[in-house]
Amino acid sequence: MAAPTTSPTPAAPSTGPLAGSPASIALVREVAEDPAAPRLVAVTGPAGAGKSTLLRELVRVWTEAGAEQDVTVVDDAHELGDDALADLRGYAGRLDARLVVAFRPWPRSRALARLGATLAAAAPPLVLGSLAAAGIAARAARVAGVRISDEAVRVVAERTAGAPMLVDRLLAHGRVGGPVPPQLAEQIGYAVDAEDPRVVELVTALALGAPVDGEVLVPLLGISDAAGIGVGAEIAELDELSGRAVAAGLCTPDGRVVPLVAESIRARVAPARRAELRRHLAEIELDRGGSVLAVARTLRGSGASGERAAAVFRAAAAEAARAESPDAVRFYAEAVAAGTPPLTVAAHRAQAHLVAGDLDGALGHADSVLSATDAVEATDAVRAGSVAAAVLARRGLLARSAELYRWTAAVSGERPPAAAVPVLIGTGALEEARAVVGGDGGGSGFVAGRAPTLVDGADDLTARGMLDSVEGSPTAALSGLARAAGLLEAAHGAALLPDTPAALAALVAVHTGEFDVAASVLDRALRTGLGGAPARARHRLLLGWIALLRGATGPASERLAAVDEGDDPLEPRDEFLAAALQVAIARRQSDLGALMRSWTRARQAIVRHPVDLYVLQPLGELVTAASRLREESWVAPHLAEADALLDRLGRPALWAAPLHWARLQAAVLTDDVEAARARSDELQRAACGSRFAHAMATAAPHWVGVLEDRVDAAEVEAAARGLHAVGLSFDGGRLAGQAALRTGDRRAVSALLACARALQAAGTDLRQGTVQTPAEEPRPVAEEPTVAAPAPVEAAPEPAASGLLSERELEVAELVVQGRTQREIGEALFISAKTVEHHVARMRQRLGVGSRSELLDELRRILGDRG
Repeated sequence: MAAPTTSPTPAAPSTGPLAGSPASIALVREVAEDPAAPRLVAVTGPAGAGKSTLLRELVRVWTEAGAEQDVTVVDDAHELGDDALADLRGYAGRLDARLVVAFRPWPRSRALARLGATLAAAAPPLVLGSLAAAGIAARAARVAGVRISDEAVRVVAERTAGAPMLVDRLLAHGRVGGPVPPQLAEQIGYAVDAEDPRVVELVTALALGAPVDGEVLVPLLGISDAAGIGVGAEIAELDELSGRAVAAGLCTPDGRVVPLVAESIRARVAPARRAELRRHLAEIELDRGGSVLAVARTLRGSGASGERAAAVFRAAAAEAARAESPDAVRFYAEAVAAGTPPLTVAAHRAQAHLVAGDLDGALGHADSVLSATDAVEATDAVRAGSVAAAVLARRGLLARSAELYRWTAAVSGERPPAAAVPVLIGTGALEEARAVVGGDGGGSGFVAGRAPTLVDGADDLTARGMLDSVEGSPTAALSGLARAAGLLEAAHGAALLPDTPAALAALVAVHTGEFDVAASVLDRALRTGLGGAPARARHRLLLGWIALLRGATGPASERLAAVDEGDDPLEPRDEFLAAALQVAIARRQSDLGALMRSWTRARQAIVRHPVDLYVLQPLGELVTAASRLREESWVAPHLAEADALLDRLGRPALWAAPLHWARLQAAVLTDDVEAARARSDELQRAACGSRFAHAMATAAPHWVGVLEDRVDAAEVEAAARGLHAVGLSFDGGRLAGQAALRTGDRRAVSALLACARALQAAGTDLRQGTVQTPAEEPRPVAEEPTVAAPAPVEAAPEPAASGLLSERELEVAELVVQGRTQREIGEALFISAKTVEHHVARMRQRLGVGSRSELLDELRRILGDRG
């Protein structure tokens, strides 16, 4: 039988060398080795996969071998009629036939399928597809003549889906990233427009954001059962169009448009058509109750208006709000711009702003609802009231927040929500909190007629935990709050709370001395994003506070600096904690200049933030600093409020003890024995609150003894180590050091100084990331006096490398240059102020200076040279 006269369909000009698939290369080599051998080959793959390139290479090999006679090579066989395909099938039956037929996988007529089966019986079909990373890199070397990076290979693969023709064309333009070059967009546009118009419509819809979903695409494309075939005809037609799009190389096998093709289509579609198609798509999603979020994003800023557009934006906003996405804020704004009455969505907008961390926006929209309660639904009024209550609590206005929670309860006809309990307890409304938590005993977080959610469970645990912190077991309180934080890690809704259970758990843990537990809860909250962006600064500041209490002023300073460097100003509640943290760091470092500078910030924070239960410990630090600076008048009103608050709560030991301890430290700084004795008595009454309170209560009488020059060295050392055991290394070291300076027993001085150094060393090691046990021996230090105050001048060791000052004198010099007083230097180095005075006098003598300014100049020079 003679070879058929069928001519191959003219192929597009070559776009590059052989695709490089192993099977293609193997076929070309086989033909080159034995060009006269009979051969039947079916080559299939989408457009641009390299079929035509392979056929041209085979023709070249046969021609060069002089064996082109009786060889039939057919490209684009899917476009041939049934008769031509039947002729090819007949020719394939010859024993000496050499026939290579290339075709797309779709459309596939019965005649083409029969031909393919005949060819496949002789040899497996050669299926061409996408290039792997190695193939893309190899083509870059051939097409562009350069070796591209792995990142560039990844970009090319992602944008082209590995289609060889698209890979070549993208590489040929020299830039694999950025917008599609106009020339390339036009090239791809020709390939798209060459397809069936219905295929073009499908690909355009997908490129503009339509999902690969028959329920959406059938109405979007206007597909109907015009022939009356019956159920499934529309889907069958859609499958036909999808198959053609894949075969044309415009879509990937999973039905998604190749990214580079989609970019080119979007660049060519007219704006009016783009807007209309997206609007139609959004309405289809809205009608079927599907997700409108993706398509609504494409409509944003398009100016779409009218009830249908507004409904789309409202649905998108609600969908984003359920996921706590900040997009909800923008969608509500678009809904209003499209024609939605502002008041109808104001409550939801307030909640979206709160979730996004915009407290001003949240409060503004909530207030618009609260100002027009007669014109809104009761549910919207309650929602707005709850948002406003949460915002005011985050700003430290707990009393006003409590009033709003009471109001929402009156509007809803129910008890205040469980979320109100931390606010009620924080303002001293203990009976109301009991009523919310106690009630019917069935769990205050749950609402009748609604399934109990994770947020409801967390609210209930938080409420009970906070009540336990005041009148129950500290352990039970901490356990409940930690479990509440764990529940919210897997749920949305924490952003609407007045405070996160993680922050409350950390506060309870800190007040009981469980610093590891507090840090663990906060670290986990930061990792999981508990409470959203608004809670991040609070969690970080509380971690800084924990580091401070443990004596790690370095990490505490780093935490504070990270928060202060943020773009947004701190809310009053967080600013109060930040100011107290800054003051406390300066006081622990005995840096009077820094303390005075930080006190300016603290005064502003004090004015803006009223007293509540959750700031008593920071308030205590400010009380101590105020005594040091003789600024007691700034904190006196707050102390009075704190006393009244604790009285209303029955003076709970867990919350009261740290404030009593801080006031004791203030009395020590002013040598006020009577005040110190009164605080010691209060600590004794609070000793049962926790082991933290017990350690402070044990140490308190010894501070009174220090002020009265009564020191029992063994008992003081035990009390100091007890403070260290609950994390208060700084306080323990200070107690031991001050006691050493007030006793006349040489051995007691030596023992207490050794204890003070050991605890100071523990704090230093903690700052460096290690911890010493209180039983550890002190590390070697320079010689210290071992006699009672007033201490004699200590024997000077050999001069240091500078040849001018001893090591101890250099330590004193560093603190003198910092501007510290003799008393502060003595406290820092655990020596008496008199000894410091002798050191300074000796330095003046050695350096030959008279005035203080000359001394400071010389010391700065020496320390600078030493550094």
